[in-house]
Amino acid sequence: MKTRAKPVWRLVLSFIALRSCAAFYLPGLAPVSFCEEGTSGDECQSTIQLFVNRLDSVESVLPYEYDVFDFCQDAEEKRPSENLGQVLFGERIETSPYKFNFNKNLTCEKVCTRTYDISAKDDKKKLDFLKSGMQGSKCPLTPKLIIDNMPVTWCYNVEDNQKYCNPGFPIGCLVTPDGHPKDACVINSAFNKKNMYYLFNHVDIMITYHSGATEGWKGARLVGATLEPKSIKHEDENKLTCDGPPMEIPNEFTSNTKVTYSYSVKFVENNSIKWASRWDYILVSMPHTNIQWFSIMNSLVIVLFLSGMVAMIMLRTLHKDIARYNQVDQEEAQEESGWKQVHGDVFRPPRKGMLLSVFLGQGTQIFIMTFTTLFLACLGFLSPANRGALMTCAVVLWVLLGTPAGYVSARLYKTFGGEKWKTNVLLTALLCPGIVFADFFLMNLILWVEGSSAAIPFGTLVAILALWFGISMPLTFIGAYFGFKKPSLEQPVRTNQIPRQIPEQSFFTKPIPGIIMGGILPFGCIFIQLFFILNSIWSHQMYYMFGFLFLVFIILLITCSEATILLCYFHLCAEDYHWWWRSFLTSGFTAVYLFIYHHPVLWLHHDYGAYILLVHR
Repeated sequence: MKTRAKPVWRLVLSFIALRSCAAFYLPGLAPVSFCEEGTSGDECQSTIQLFVNRLDSVESVLPYEYDVFDFCQDAEEKRPSENLGQVLFGERIETSPYKFNFNKNLTCEKVCTRTYDISAKDDKKKLDFLKSGMQGSKCPLTPKLIIDNMPVTWCYNVEDNQKYCNPGFPIGCLVTPDGHPKDACVINSAFNKKNMYYLFNHVDIMITYHSGATEGWKGARLVGATLEPKSIKHEDENKLTCDGPPMEIPNEFTSNTKVTYSYSVKFVENNSIKWASRWDYILVSMPHTNIQWFSIMNSLVIVLFLSGMVAMIMLRTLHKDIARYNQVDQEEAQEESGWKQVHGDVFRPPRKGMLLSVFLGQGTQIFIMTFTTLFLACLGFLSPANRGALMTCAVVLWVLLGTPAGYVSARLYKTFGGEKWKTNVLLTALLCPGIVFADFFLMNLILWVEGSSAAIPFGTLVAILALWFGISMPLTFIGAYFGFKKPSLEQPVRTNQIPRQIPEQSFFTKPIPGIIMGGILPFGCIFIQLFFILNSIWSHQMYYMFGFLFLVFIILLITCSEATILLCYFHLCAEDYHWWWRSFLTSGFTAVYLFIYHHPVLWLHHDYGAYILLVHR
């Protein structure tokens, strides 16, 4: 009887697990239900609060806080708690003055009025700063509204009637002195006065919701939020009609200016959109799935080519070489040639072995961090809806992975015959992170001077230092302790006491040309994917195609390994046994190509924003 009861218990436990999975939500992503005023309770709420994030631009990498500009402020301003990733990415979320009840349509509601006196220097300074935001160097700054942890998007049709949704809207636009409308001024023919700014002081907000009445749960869930910015000059601030000429701000401040901000809200029910897929209309308009597959196919072709080369060497060339070396003539042994001649020197410790061991230890730490972060992102734990989760996860993993870095560095350094173990441990814990932190701190100083919201607060810098010195460094010491306790890696052959003289090398087998050529193939696998990653960073857009990214990451690992094996074999055949640093730098030179490639991408993403507006025109 007991043996028959076991499957029953397994079935019950499986059922409980399935029920638990059905009620599971990722942290910070549980749905919120809304009810009409007077019917709210513990299960739903009636008040909808819009939040505002930083203001940024396609043309500028420096974002600004919402409070920096003279916009309407929330009387009870609150800032939700931000995680480490949000702070590092420069997100500054705060409550906006837009607050209303669920399913209650509003028309032309006043938010506030700002008056700029020509005789007041502060008012002139505020208005000039507002105009600089509308011009935004070359493209206007765009505030980003957030509702129920979802961006309020500005959607419009572009080429082939495709809808493009931008998670932000411009605060205004400019018509140049020669009458050329710039940026968003192309959407309205009324914006036609020369040398004139047009301020978008009104927004029409449309909120789409999914009702739970047909599915057995109370209230409704928001599944979409769009807006349309408008420029309206309100003649009477106490009686708004939202009908009139555009709100003009002349380039020269010659008279008093009054600006009244307003908004309208409309609720639309749409039960065909599920809460779990409410981001789809935003992500679908962000492109390039076909280009992503082209990138994957391009990478796979390179991988197949390299795999064929490596297989040919392993199965054919090496087999023939070994057969020839083992063949003994009846009269005398055949003279050795090629890579067989350097077998007594191939495991000779490299020059600057401590530095190489430190780099390899830090590389192990970064590799495990990157692999784990991308794997969790593929599972959906680090989706764009969970703001800052990606960077938070990466930083926490890096801090906790100090032990593998110390272990690998110490074990290799001991294999190289090193004895300065204290210096090795300190360099592993401080060298690479110190260079990154110094660069990070220098850039942060520039952001502080510019008054950008991307500047990291002093308290966050102290927290990062505490994580580094308080957790990462002790874990590195622990890993190094176990690494030095382990015996050295045994070499398969004995190293000669006298180093062999290396013959004259051809141009392609010299170190520098070989390293430069070695980084080309791995970079060719990832350069298309890099465009979208860098574009999302510098354009402050969402990146969500982690499946593509993880696949390209695996292809990159395979390509780097195969390219390094291939070139290492060619160099050993040329009787050059200095392979340690060369094998490290061959794939590492891909980072140099990434650095060079980064600069044209920084300019290309500007043209993409201009292209969208041109098509809309």
